[in-house]
Amino acid sequence: MKSIYLSWFNFILTMKVAVVGIGVAGAYLMNQLNDHHDVHVVGYERMEEKTHDAVCAWATCENVMKDYAKKCGLDFENYVLHDGKKMTVDIGSGFESDKSMDINLKGMISYDKLKLIQDMIKGTNINYNKVPEKKTLEQDFDLIIDSTGFHRHYLPKLKDELWIPCIQYKVKYDSSIPFDDFYLKAFPSLSGYFWYFPLGNGYAHIGSGDFRRKHTNDFLESFLKKYNCTIIKKVGRPVRITPPSKCIPFSDGKKTIGVGESIGTVYPLLGEGIIPSTICADIFIKNMYSLSNYYIEVLNYFKIYTLVYNFIKMKISNKFSILKNFVDLIKIYTHMKTQENRYGMEIKMLNMLKLTKI
Repeated sequence: MKSIYLSWFNFILTMKVAVVGIGVAGAYLMNQLNDHHDVHVVGYERMEEKTHDAVCAWATCENVMKDYAKKCGLDFENYVLHDGKKMTVDIGSGFESDKSMDINLKGMISYDKLKLIQDMIKGTNINYNKVPEKKTLEQDFDLIIDSTGFHRHYLPKLKDELWIPCIQYKVKYDSSIPFDDFYLKAFPSLSGYFWYFPLGNGYAHIGSGDFRRKHTNDFLESFLKKYNCTIIKKVGRPVRITPPSKCIPFSDGKKTIGVGESIGTVYPLLGEGIIPSTICADIFIKNMYSLSNYYIEVLNYFKIYTLVYNFIKMKISNKFSILKNFVDLIKIYTHMKTQENRYGMEIKMLNMLKLTKI
């Protein structure tokens, strides 16, 4: 029988693992761990099964997600709702101002995130409407994976972090739709943005997040008034944009380890967490028998997030200087330019410079 090594204990048994939080990272973990011959995995989700939802705009990059879906035995094409060609980023005042830039897309799509999660966890053991006490889990399991996202339910609280409150509506347009493709409205000092993401057949996600909590309601209300629609659902949640380097510790030093947004895997510039949280979960799967390696690989992979986070903080506080911080801007540009297929969009230095002037 295989000998299993963890950084805080050794044993030669089937490992009993609890995955708490069945979002992007949690669903991927359940799927992959369920097939491990030496792992017994049980999932826990605070929502009821009937109301279980996937909160976020549902936009991601098909170039990347198709490979992770394939690892789960799924064809990602079956979940695509809208294939983006162009994203309009409005950097002026009001909607559809004359100050905007069009970004060519290279694989960015909107997809049925909830359906993909549901298919990933088919055949796995999920307990809905239940978040057990930590002591109970420690008694029953050898390892507890905290994939509770922003809540970081079982991990030590962070003293200094940055998060953005967000509100989103799922809407249905019966006649004409506001935009044919992705639309973003950047708020002053890059404190957040408004988004319109098409979901196909007249459906769309519209939402807003603003660090200052100043523009969210105003933009959403004016947009809803300007473009008549039927509101299907409204959700709200904060998004942590603090990077992994500032979300340490990843564990409680006992049996709990964090994966996904609970340890800061949201790209601060875009507020994107689907792909990085899946990547984080995959890093965990590869290193689950050596959690020290997991720490190292996560911090190494997400190192650029710290630089981007500092850039956003400087913009929000109006401390960014194109002269003093130009080298950092070049590093961020180079990172995204060399990974256009990862981000699903064409990256231009001119657009980066325009963002710094907002």
